[in-house]
Amino acid sequence: MSGGHTHHTLYLPGTSVLHRLPAQVKLVAAVLAVLAIVAAPREQFWAFGVFAVVIVILAVTAGIPLLVMARRLLIEIPFIGFALLLPFVARGERTDVLGLQLSTDGLWGAWELLATATLGVSVSILLASTTPLREVLTGLERLRMPTLIVQIMSFMIRYADVVADELRRMRIARESRGFVASNIRHWPVLGRSAGALFVRCFERGERVHLAMLSRGYTGRMPQPEGDGATMATWSLALSLPVLFAAVSLTAALTAART
Repeated sequence: MSGGHTHHTLYLPGTSVLHRLPAQVKLVAAVLAVLAIVAAPREQFWAFGVFAVVIVILAVTAGIPLLVMARRLLIEIPFIGFALLLPFVARGERTDVLGLQLSTDGLWGAWELLATATLGVSVSILLASTTPLREVLTGLERLRMPTLIVQIMSFMIRYADVVADELRRMRIARESRGFVASNIRHWPVLGRSAGALFVRCFERGERVHLAMLSRGYTGRMPQPEGDGATMATWSLALSLPVLFAAVSLTAALTAART
């Protein structure tokens, strides 16, 4: 909660092992796992099958409904659209598929894009579903990301709902006066509304900053003591990217022999 508003979050409360891992550990594990997925040769279909099975097992272990996972995967629709175009626009050798002359390189590229994007987004969904946003930001700071960047992200998350409510009130005020944007002639009004919204947000930011200074803010938000990450915790979390790296390496060696 912040300022009377509840932030929309991807986090699903739970008590699984994935939920209990420190955020910084999960962040590192997720990035390395995605890199291992991208490194797998696209010709070795079995490797991507192994990745998918492991991700599904982790989702079930964390208590994340597979239907929720599938619904959140819809975010990659733009990638799917681009992948479907590749076989038609790519150059090189052509092959006949259902009566259509498609590029062989384009087909491989489409498969690779779909597989790596879907698996990579799935790993991100696992991370977001088991880690609150506040813990993600704390984990980034513990991983030595610049404090200023972390704080900008934190305030953006905290006040996104405030800005959205301000925009909603401005829209209601316009409509109560009979204004409905229906054509290009109304764009100047929308432009002035956007400018007014910017000024209001800037002024609110100044007030918030002054309020923070009056409460002892020194340029750094207070952090909980201890990082909660032991060697055993790191070993447990990094077992996923190590497994994925082993699969990618095996797939690469198999591809080299064929």
